[in-house]
Amino acid sequence: MTTEFSGREGTAGSDVRVRFCPSPTGNPHVGLVRTALFNWAYARHTGGTLVFRIEDTDAARDSEESYQQLLDAMRWLGLDWDEGPEVREDGFVAGGGPHGPYRQSQRMDIYADVARKLLDGGYAYPCYCTAEELEHRREQARKEGRPSGYDGACRDLSGERIAAYEAEGRSHVVRFRMPDEPITFTDAVRGEITFQPENVTDYGILRANGAPLYTLVNPVDDALMDITHVFRGEDLLSSTPRQIALYWALMELGIAERVPEFAHLPYVMGEGNKKLSKRDPQSSLNLYRERGFLPEGLLNYLSLLGWSISEDRDIFSRDEMVAAFDIHEVNANPARFDLKKCEAINATHLRELPLGDFVAACEPWLKAPYAPWPARNFSQQAFEELAPLAQTRLTVLSDITDNVDFLFLDQPVEDEKSWQKAMKEGSADLLRTARGKLDVADWTSADALKEAVLAAGEEHGLKLGKAQAPVRVAVTGRTVGLPLFESLQVLGKDRTLERVDAALAKLDS
Repeated sequence: MTTEFSGREGTAGSDVRVRFCPSPTGNPHVGLVRTALFNWAYARHTGGTLVFRIEDTDAARDSEESYQQLLDAMRWLGLDWDEGPEVREDGFVAGGGPHGPYRQSQRMDIYADVARKLLDGGYAYPCYCTAEELEHRREQARKEGRPSGYDGACRDLSGERIAAYEAEGRSHVVRFRMPDEPITFTDAVRGEITFQPENVTDYGILRANGAPLYTLVNPVDDALMDITHVFRGEDLLSSTPRQIALYWALMELGIAERVPEFAHLPYVMGEGNKKLSKRDPQSSLNLYRERGFLPEGLLNYLSLLGWSISEDRDIFSRDEMVAAFDIHEVNANPARFDLKKCEAINATHLRELPLGDFVAACEPWLKAPYAPWPARNFSQQAFEELAPLAQTRLTVLSDITDNVDFLFLDQPVEDEKSWQKAMKEGSADLLRTARGKLDVADWTSADALKEAVLAAGEEHGLKLGKAQAPVRVAVTGRTVGLPLFESLQVLGKDRTLERVDAALAKLDS
């Protein structure tokens, strides 16, 4: 007999309850954000509820710093939750709810009570096998070509045997009693999946010290919080039949009302076609915040790791994603993380910002510790004059610092590679000619400055591109940057000519 579960496909409106339940261990990573995004988008698409729950039962690995980072990350991304920790009054919808507390470390009495009911109902049993005994039997099973999962040695212990073990002072874990028949369920992403009983053996729900395991607390919380849909990573797929069986037991005990619909999101692959891990630098959410990605740009890209709004469209807003998102359209195949594409999508979102919003978004990168110039040198007016040009060229917000530093530094940056690349033989003569023409040019017109440098180049047999390179390096210190002649206008005639003179002095020395 095959036991089947098809979920609650098609549930909509306020009946939908999804959850995002990270552990506060280390910095948030992009795979975790993708999971949060898909849950959030489905809740908002259906008009349902997003529950934000913190799975912090591992005292050895969890930290308050990581917990705060999770909250901060969700707020920065704009992924608001309807129930969860941290009630706030600043307009960001977050916190509270009828199913609290929303930190597992504060729910230990609940897990202990449910475990007792599972034991009393015969759905779970004490297991007195030692680690050495378990490993010996697993090794023997492997040698004989049998499945090496738990063999059920303590499944049907007599009262006398239990008493003997207790008299010996043996400790025990608590295991859940799995059904003896296959479990089949319909995954919203992967379709129908069947697990055979020999591959899903009885599993632990309490440690020997009585501490609850993830295998117990996660389904119990989902049941008590009335979660209707569980969207999570593919790495957790193998635990699903165990959770389904536990849900059945909880339903028979009157603790749960349903088994939620499951959807297992595809792996995110990194370099070398390997699963992106927390240790990969490009997986860290902090990296993208520090580089100045927009939340909208990053979320847009992450949504493409398994889903698309249409075959021929990569750029869209969060509102557009919410309107179109369907968990059943997520692709089951692994998704490759492409940093270049992520940057390109972010650049598009930067260009689409209203100019005032772009100027405001750049503000952190125009101050310490990012800005290399003294605060007294900064001019908001000068920056805003160049902002429209910068907006069309930036990939991430942190790029703004190198693009405008020539305005606020006392001297241009010293970049020897740029100097060697631009200052070829004859550059001093070209700069002298260009300086003379710039000195008498009309500085109210960028085109006039361009014509001055073009004319200087023609006198030395150079096209504009070759002629302007020494001027750019003399003034900005770099071979690339914002449009040169508009930049010279903002810098001003006097400062521009002073820098050309300094470059000439260096070339003549």
